[in-house]
Amino acid sequence: MNHAELRAELHALHLELPKNSLVTWTSGNISARVDGGLLIKPSGVTFAELTPESMVATDLDAQVIEGDLSPSSDTATHAYIYRHLPDVGGIVHTHSPYATAWAATGHAIPCVLTAMADEFGGPVPCGSFAPIGGADIGQEVVRVLKGHRSPAIILQSHGVFTIGKTPLAALKAAVMVEDVARTVFLACQLAAARGVEVQTLAPADIDRLHHRYTHVYGQHQETP
Repeated sequence: MNHAELRAELHALHLELPKNSLVTWTSGNISARVDGGLLIKPSGVTFAELTPESMVATDLDAQVIEGDLSPSSDTATHAYIYRHLPDVGGIVHTHSPYATAWAATGHAIPCVLTAMADEFGGPVPCGSFAPIGGADIGQEVVRVLKGHRSPAIILQSHGVFTIGKTPLAALKAAVMVEDVARTVFLACQLAAARGVEVQTLAPADIDRLHHRYTHVYGQHQETP
């Protein structure tokens, strides 16, 4: 995919963020890895104003190499992740409400749903608080997700970062993490009202579900 095609794809994916209620106003961003750097949303531009041409290209030190606008304030975070996780081809950052509510508590989202075992391979981990604007958040994302099955992390008092082999895969993880965050929140409320606890899945069941989802489910099956 050349830069023009990738810009068009990245623009289309950004429009999915407000469509799926993952962002408000100008918050949130998606980036894509390119040779020698990344493409990312410009800072402070509303989603309605975005165009393929407004995406900003930077190197992996977050220095602008193409574009007339300033890149996202999260660019250093994205660049750090790309430098240290070479298999990552796309990153999404949101402040989606239910997942961010979990982040505000400083606790992981417990794995109480088969959908979580499928997509995340266990609980969605919660990283420690890190200041915005530099590489600190990227360092925390890499620390927690390196070697982890989850493509998503919530960061204490901040929001959500998801990673994937492509920007589309990272976007899927961002949509899914908000969906399960809402369901688990509602389950916890219902359980509390009934004086019971929400039951987490057993590790062996999580392993089986995740393996089936990643190796059998869909159109690229190992077995019939």
